[in-house]
Amino acid sequence: MTRKYFGTDGIRGTTNQGFMTAETALRLGMAAGRYFVRGDHRHRVVIGKDTRLSGYMIESALTAGFTSVGMDVVLVGPMPTPAVGMLTKSLRADIGVMISASHNPFHDNGMKLFGPDGFKLSDAVELEIEQRMERPIESLLVKPAALGRAKRLEDARGRYIEFAKSTFPSELRLDGLKIVIDCANGAAYNVAPTVLWELGADVITLGVDPNGFNINKDVGSTAPQTMCQKVLETGADLGIALDGDADRVIISNERGEVVDGDQLMAVIATTLKAAGKLKCDCLVTTVMSNLGLERYLEGEGIAMERTKVGDRYVVEQMRANNCNLGGEQSGHIILSDFATTGDGLLAALQILAALVASGKRASEVCHRFEPVPQLLKNARYEDADVLDGNAVKDAIAAAEEALAGSGRVLIRKSGTEPVVRVMAEGDDRHLVETLVDRIVETVERAA
Repeated sequence: MTRKYFGTDGIRGTTNQGFMTAETALRLGMAAGRYFVRGDHRHRVVIGKDTRLSGYMIESALTAGFTSVGMDVVLVGPMPTPAVGMLTKSLRADIGVMISASHNPFHDNGMKLFGPDGFKLSDAVELEIEQRMERPIESLLVKPAALGRAKRLEDARGRYIEFAKSTFPSELRLDGLKIVIDCANGAAYNVAPTVLWELGADVITLGVDPNGFNINKDVGSTAPQTMCQKVLETGADLGIALDGDADRVIISNERGEVVDGDQLMAVIATTLKAAGKLKCDCLVTTVMSNLGLERYLEGEGIAMERTKVGDRYVVEQMRANNCNLGGEQSGHIILSDFATTGDGLLAALQILAALVASGKRASEVCHRFEPVPQLLKNARYEDADVLDGNAVKDAIAAAEEALAGSGRVLIRKSGTEPVVRVMAEGDDRHLVETLVDRIVETVERAA
């Protein structure tokens, strides 16, 4: 059944346009609240947000929705997405909500939901909540005496800071390391620099002055050039760039060179394996991860399993196979020994631990393999069945045949906009570029 509100990572859209309105947030609070009200205990929801102006509106609407169906609301303010997952489980809450549009610009916003176990909801649960959102409001409301209350958790930041520090090896410190931390003017602007400073680092901050409008604007993991430049200007040992809700991370080495999620996962996977801590000797990642990573891990005796794009699908596969490491090329890295979802700060701490333990420079530690040439382009469409046409099928088949044994082709529709994402990778860069362009042209003609 087609879903109306939920996409690949919660509900997301442009604020006050389409379905990203206060009314939707109100209905979501009521429907999700009703779904998770089970048993006779006092029910509780944790609500966090990033720094977008619209967060105030959506937070208020969600609070009204949840309290109207009998749930108590715990507000934690601007906090990373993984912190909301952690606090949901820690506080024995029935549900958690993170108000954020992640790496999108300020005018977008969204809502990500966590279950009582701290994990993001399954497709089936999201569909059930959607169906409840369509019911008459009167059918969801509780009697006046059963209404919920709302309160703020004043020490939420401190709880997450101590939790993050606890994931860093107790025998190590960051003394002597100069680190640039770019918080994207987002949810981690307060907590991430504090964690690094308390572990002993000389901290240089970027993107820590949110004003409601500047989240992800020329800073953060989607604009790592700002961080890289600051690393070079200050002679830092490492740069860390988070995105707006801090569930992903991109690194810069001391040369100002970007290190993506594939390289970071390679570092963490081999480090865990050497310590005997990599469960099943396996890394779970998505179809977007580079073929070079797969070849490198094979040489290290580590299997690689791929899922469809979306960190929650990575988590589902990790849980199904009892794996404790997974992630995406974009920098979502899940360390399930510590967290229930991607956590950019925790992943960065694992890289820093490897750096300190080795005594080597970031450029030596964080470059584990040569990426295979990879190209991704988008083709816009109006016809939803555009991939079913014979011309498009033939172009894809021809590309797969041309790359057989030396690369791969991936074609998928975006979950958030009307575009087909065309990706190919292989040892011959010119061939990859030619094949991608050919498929994009064919899709656009068919569309």
